[in-house]
Amino acid sequence: MLYPALKFVSVPVMHALWRPRMEGREHVPAHGAAIIASNHLSVLDSFFMPALVPRMVRFVAKKEYFTGNPLFAAWMRSMGAMEIDRENVSAAQDMLDAAVEVLKAGEVFGIYPEGTRSPDGRLYRGKVGVAWLTLTTGAPVVPVAMLGTEKVLPPGTSVPRLHSIGVRFGEPMSFTGDPGSARDRRRVTDEVMAAIQRLSGQEYVPRYAASVKGAGEAGV
Repeated sequence: MLYPALKFVSVPVMHALWRPRMEGREHVPAHGAAIIASNHLSVLDSFFMPALVPRMVRFVAKKEYFTGNPLFAAWMRSMGAMEIDRENVSAAQDMLDAAVEVLKAGEVFGIYPEGTRSPDGRLYRGKVGVAWLTLTTGAPVVPVAMLGTEKVLPPGTSVPRLHSIGVRFGEPMSFTGDPGSARDRRRVTDEVMAAIQRLSGQEYVPRYAASVKGAGEAGV
């Protein structure tokens, strides 16, 4: 498998170019299933976060990431990314079903509860998939804050810039409740987002990021 070799090469390069500051990596369980729940500031979060987590992180990424730069697509697949067509009506459930299989196998699954990148650097309302996953599988949630990644590749640019980044890992969170209960899913999701907000220091917006992007309100 290419994963160990790619990580061996990419991590030193990452440290040399972007000098990542890492806090709390010891909170990632050394063994067993775990859910990494992170804020989402840049497309490069899916490059930085898996490389800096001490275990392999499986995560889904939109199919467009696999149809552009072939080298980036190959890197994504080798680092554990699973392709998903977000235009498919069953995309959300397909993602959750794939995540359950990853967690049942005792692996780590990464998810961005906001569902899309922040349009303006603020933290937006989380979608309830993360709650459904932890309540269905019993896997703990490790909240994560990516810091400064939006400065490396600002929206509308294609060439990464040199800028220090940071990653903060919070303590694992365990939950009880009924995955079929909308109230329990919302409660758990809000607790996860609050933990991410404490780590990131971002302003919280009680709206979905996708709705803000769709309304053209980025930057407001």
